[in-house]
Amino acid sequence: MSTQFPDDFKCPISLEIMSDPVILSSGHTFDRVSIQRWLDSGHRTCPITKLPLPEHPCLIPNHALRSLISNYTLVSPSKSQPCSQPQTLVSALTSPSSPIGTKLDSLTHLAGLTKRDSSLRRKLTESGAVPAVLKFVDSEDPVLQEQALSLLLNLSLDDDNKVGLVAEGAVNRVVKILRIGSPDCRAIAATIITSLAVVEVNKATIGAYPDAIPALVRLLIAGKGREKKEAATALYAICSFTDNRRRAIDCGAVPILINLLDLGLERAIEVLGLLVKCKEGREEMMKVNGCVKVLVKYFPLAFFINTLLISPPGFADAVIAYLNTVYMLSLLTNEYAGITG
Repeated sequence: MSTQFPDDFKCPISLEIMSDPVILSSGHTFDRVSIQRWLDSGHRTCPITKLPLPEHPCLIPNHALRSLISNYTLVSPSKSQPCSQPQTLVSALTSPSSPIGTKLDSLTHLAGLTKRDSSLRRKLTESGAVPAVLKFVDSEDPVLQEQALSLLLNLSLDDDNKVGLVAEGAVNRVVKILRIGSPDCRAIAATIITSLAVVEVNKATIGAYPDAIPALVRLLIAGKGREKKEAATALYAICSFTDNRRRAIDCGAVPILINLLDLGLERAIEVLGLLVKCKEGREEMMKVNGCVKVLVKYFPLAFFINTLLISPPGFADAVIAYLNTVYMLSLLTNEYAGITG
């Protein structure tokens, strides 16, 4: 059986799988190397829309897509074992009489096959296999659970499946894993949230689940490296919906993200960039000691200019005072260098 990646993983210029996807101001995503080569050739239009671009276009890392591609390629199907026909695997998975070991083998094989075969992903959802997969997501066996989550992640990669998976109850089960699953399962669960949130209507649906955003915020605190990254990516994906920003703020996300940013978790930048767009987010930032110092270190100057225009006086004054201090220190440093040089 021929295998293929989802078309959304391929750069529109090179038609190769993207290793460093970035977003152009036109809203389209390209591999950094390809779009940089396009720009370096003197082009100042979007390769897809042909719309004009700024003289110095900004390339924004698409962490959500990069995370999906990374998780999609983590595990390859085993080459040492013969693979059963997909229909046989689905039958074994859905049959009440199949032993647990057979079901696990079916989940493992299907998770491998569906990573690169979009037609098989569609066939699986159309065959009614989703309820069986969701049932194993609820399993108390961590091995079964992890394989079921891997398969569910693959099924979620197709846009045609995303709304249907949410309608069948995927979010409730995935959120439960975020709360009580193993570290690997929690990381995959957060990635599923990111994938489902690609469809705009799902952002509102996911955010409306009482435990969804609180579970992601808790994962920022209690999770390990990969869990934190995937939780931050998922928050970024769903917080493009305005109501979800306020929910994240109410859960205490702002001080947690600022702390993680100070510790080097760069994906916290994108989430904070969304939360600062609402009044409540800026007010929470004012309450965090050292907030401006951390933000100045990671955000470009244009961010602070825009922030000053919409910030309450206290936050604006703090930003101006800190930037002035940085400027004065730079002058003193240059003057000292001139004296000693």
